[in-house]
Amino acid sequence: MQCDLLKKIKRFSLALTYSLLFFSTHSALAEDYPWEIPNWLPLPSVPSNNPMSIEKVELGRRLFYDANLSGLGYISCSSCHIQEKGFTDLRDKAVGITGDIHPRNSMSLINIAYYTRFNWADPITHTLEQQAHIPLFHSQPIIEMAVKGNEEKVIFFLQRDPIYPTMFNEAFGDNTEIDFDKITKALASFQRTFISHQSPFDQYFYEDKNTLSSQAQKGFELFSSEKLGCSNCHALPHFTDANEKEPLFHNTGLYNIDDEGSYPTGNQGLFEHTNKKADKGRFRTPTLRNIALTAPYMHDGSVNTISEVINDYAAGGRSARLGKPSPLLSQHIKKFSLTSDEKSHLITFLESLTDESFLNNPKFTSPFK
Repeated sequence: MQCDLLKKIKRFSLALTYSLLFFSTHSALAEDYPWEIPNWLPLPSVPSNNPMSIEKVELGRRLFYDANLSGLGYISCSSCHIQEKGFTDLRDKAVGITGDIHPRNSMSLINIAYYTRFNWADPITHTLEQQAHIPLFHSQPIIEMAVKGNEEKVIFFLQRDPIYPTMFNEAFGDNTEIDFDKITKALASFQRTFISHQSPFDQYFYEDKNTLSSQAQKGFELFSSEKLGCSNCHALPHFTDANEKEPLFHNTGLYNIDDEGSYPTGNQGLFEHTNKKADKGRFRTPTLRNIALTAPYMHDGSVNTISEVINDYAAGGRSARLGKPSPLLSQHIKKFSLTSDEKSHLITFLESLTDESFLNNPKFTSPFK
């Protein structure tokens, strides 16, 4: 087991080296912003057309929490992404502004500054600026914030507000025109600051080896072992592979409704973009940071507890546990067995990924409080 752990650490070191090389092309755009991140994290990638600034981040923060950014004026980005819940919403599925139920769970926004793909199964959205358009303007699978058709109303409010014009000028230059290009850039800039790096595990792994309980350390050894293979997809430092240049999408065997690996209609993951049978049920890997606070789990919020998640993976996917193993199951998922103590240790490790400093950081709270 110790050998497996050393292998994982070596892989992490190589991945970190790659990340440093990958993000270096944009480091000049990021280095002037006061990120307040440790030296074991590289600077986030920043698009050349949207350099970071304190003023832009503060504007994005206000927009993120402002219900008037929605077409009907009564939900905001923060309605589905709540800071103290790891920027999720505790629902199994998100709810749109008209009360319609989204087929998918609200994803955590933690450390998305490092991601190269966004949303649960979207291979084409590469930046936070692009992603911001989806809840604002899209009407499929549901209407989320209903800005489409209400653009003039939203802009009129921002123009007539006593604070926003000054904030837009400070963020983008004097006499700037308020438009949705600037709105999405400000939102993206604020979200790039959602960087969690002060969990008990971070303190143990990167700073002081004496700060984590022996139970959590044993849990990390299990998590990193070939026996469980968790870290194949939930790789350090972000506990996801969504930050890789070409991130993978995985079928975790949650469903197999036709004995051919299919998931429920309208919620079949990458298949809905590619129409390739092999992509049925393939979804992006969510982060495990603050995982103890972001239940329910999976893309459709159909698993209620960490213990249940472990049981499903141990069986080779929930469909296998129910007697219908998926033929499209990811190669990274293999059956395993744990003693009750080992399972307890694994859960204790996952709980050590809770970053209270992040969850209570006043820089991320609503400016309207």
